[in-house]
Amino acid sequence: MKQVEERYISLLTDFGFKRIFGSAPNKDLLICFLNSLFNGRQVVKDVKYLNPEKVGDIYTDRKAIFDVYCEGENGEKFIVEMQNAYQTYFKDRALFYSTFPIREQAPKGNEWDFKLNHIYTIALLNFNMNEDAFDKEKIRHHVQLCDTATHKIFYDKLEFIYVEIAKFNKSLDELETLYDKWLYALKNLYKLTQRPEALCDKVFDRLFEEAEIARFTPQEQREYEASKMAYRDIKNSIDTAKREGKEEGLAEGMEKGLAEGMERGMTQRSLEIARKMLANGMDTATVMKITGLSAEQLELK
Repeated sequence: MKQVEERYISLLTDFGFKRIFGSAPNKDLLICFLNSLFNGRQVVKDVKYLNPEKVGDIYTDRKAIFDVYCEGENGEKFIVEMQNAYQTYFKDRALFYSTFPIREQAPKGNEWDFKLNHIYTIALLNFNMNEDAFDKEKIRHHVQLCDTATHKIFYDKLEFIYVEIAKFNKSLDELETLYDKWLYALKNLYKLTQRPEALCDKVFDRLFEEAEIARFTPQEQREYEASKMAYRDIKNSIDTAKREGKEEGLAEGMEKGLAEGMERGMTQRSLEIARKMLANGMDTATVMKITGLSAEQLELK
């Protein structure tokens, strides 16, 4: 059976996500999405894109590469990430990423009262996070520093928002809010052959225009195909690792065996994907971002 050719890009790919949300000509789409996510709690009127690659200070050469990094009109910083695969220390990575916009607010010189602007880290997760602290029935999770006894917010300028888009299963007929429509587009845009009535709001005009593959240059098409291949390799590796991990875990009769089996399978397949990417000329930083491997692991490949 002949495979139906995609008309629109997948926003789950690195190329697709950055094309729609990470380019200055499309900043109105990012602003719209952020406002739908905040739902009035925070209003974003304008953003300025910042360099998404951050380098550590003199004590470390560790880098952070964000999918989207921008600044609001009041100095607030937004890190927006699409994450397709679970990582053992994913929460640690999110916290580590937030330290860069914190540190860069410190001016040179001695005169500074340590006042910081707000920092938002927004992680769009194409998997179930299975976090004990989260309500399993919810898709969006809002994390802030609070007092564990009173549950009152202790510090309101550092926020982590996790959105498990993998759990979003509403059909077109069930979409009610702008936020619903954005989640549907994030998860299903590449499956559409034509623009559905439910997504005919004016704000989506640019989305469908920018996402139409037929409008791409030959170079853009090659970049998208490479990004799509990397995405599919990762998802296939995850599914395979889950199956093998489960089999090994059951064979050992222990939950520990399941976790260790999944981790070994995931690491091995991530290394295989990394080899292909590096062989095709992809830079090491991008390979680390996509596969979740460290520089040390890549050196041992």
